[in-house]
Amino acid sequence: MIPEEIMKKIKAQEGLSRRDALKMMALSPVAASVLAGAAAPTTLEASASNAVGKIVIVGGGSGALMVLARLRRALAKPDITIIAPNEKHVYQPGQIFVAAGEYAPEDIIFDNTGYIGDDVTWIKDEASTFDPDNNKITTKNGTVVEYDFLVVATGVQYHYEQIEGLTSDMIGKNGISSVYLSDLAAGTAEGGTITYEWFKAVHEAAKTSKPRVLCTQPSTPLKCGGAPQKILYLSDDYLKRDNLSADFIFATASDKLFSLPEIDEAIQKVQKGYGNITNKFGHDLIRIDAEKKVATFLHKYEVQGEYDKDLEEYDTIEKEDEVAIEYDFIHISPPTAAVDAVANSLLGWQKGTAKGWLEVDRETLQHRRYKNVFGIGDVCGIPVGKTGGSARHQGPIVVGNLIAVMEKKEPALKFDGYTVCPLKVSYGQIIMAEFNYDGLAPSFPLDPAQPRWVWWAFDLYMLQPMYRYLMLNGLM
Repeated sequence: MIPEEIMKKIKAQEGLSRRDALKMMALSPVAASVLAGAAAPTTLEASASNAVGKIVIVGGGSGALMVLARLRRALAKPDITIIAPNEKHVYQPGQIFVAAGEYAPEDIIFDNTGYIGDDVTWIKDEASTFDPDNNKITTKNGTVVEYDFLVVATGVQYHYEQIEGLTSDMIGKNGISSVYLSDLAAGTAEGGTITYEWFKAVHEAAKTSKPRVLCTQPSTPLKCGGAPQKILYLSDDYLKRDNLSADFIFATASDKLFSLPEIDEAIQKVQKGYGNITNKFGHDLIRIDAEKKVATFLHKYEVQGEYDKDLEEYDTIEKEDEVAIEYDFIHISPPTAAVDAVANSLLGWQKGTAKGWLEVDRETLQHRRYKNVFGIGDVCGIPVGKTGGSARHQGPIVVGNLIAVMEKKEPALKFDGYTVCPLKVSYGQIIMAEFNYDGLAPSFPLDPAQPRWVWWAFDLYMLQPMYRYLMLNGLM
């Protein structure tokens, strides 16, 4: 489908003028490819600041590359080292579209090398330990790297092994799937392909029976927290397109479908439309028996206690028990944590609910104790922001505040907590949930709780080239 055909459909379905449609789509794939040459990160001339100092960026994902590109333009004499093992880059939001059969795996994997210029020192390794008291990093191969200023963009790691009875090599077998499965250091992303085969297996089973399909969401912070529900709705719709059905169970450690009431209500309406989804709130997957196909959850809940005459209210008693649920197919979203090098260092929060995640100020993204350190992306221990959209908004904040510190000024730029969750509630329909620390923050004057085809078109056709040619080059 070419951009003009997309535009016609947007106008027909959304009732938008061509001008408004163009504003919403922002950029067509054709325009993005034309910009590719101009956007390619060759040695860039920049003279915004004469500040000097050795900057080390740790990580090779979207946040790291966005900061790298912006710093190369913002500094007249950049001295930048990046520690990143991956020569291949994975467009992680595309994993969902691979799972849905809309993308091929090669659509989401491309070379990282083009984003790291010849003027940048590239250490193809991973950080093993951080020593912020002495401004040093030791890599896994034993290389010691010193810095004046540090940007931590190490992302997250998945802990499948924390679910008793499960290892990552079981994904793709016995009805088990996980779209999250990947090895970003190696530049591979098997989860999307495995989950697409899982979609087809559920579809085949539904021809002769009504299988039970279980989708889980953990209690830990999760990269793209809406992904478990995206798999839930897309796999259900994948069946309904051929008049097939299954019994779907969404087991989440949360007590609601979405943190924002407006979006939560909209998703409830979506689920009612399907008519075959049961929610299990407060259910955290702790064990799996792959052979018997039984998943065991820790169920936490509250019950009413005795009446307190002084407070004139009932006491609340917290309880927990284990609940076993049989299934035919299960999609697992794994427990998630900051990488060990951060979690086990002085850079991580030392206590509290964010323990182990990078301790940065939620607005300036500057480390709270080590003022020459900044963070970006999923590793940050802030209330929201584990999405690529958040990293895009964080990039200018990190670079602007880092340069201010290099110029011996106070960081003045503030991140408002912007994040975005394009909830794919069916093939061709997305609820674009944009929000920040204060609540809903839609970019356009449209009801953010309304599923729309325009957002599906944007996400499927436009966002990947924008990400690849503009975002990673720090051009938007």
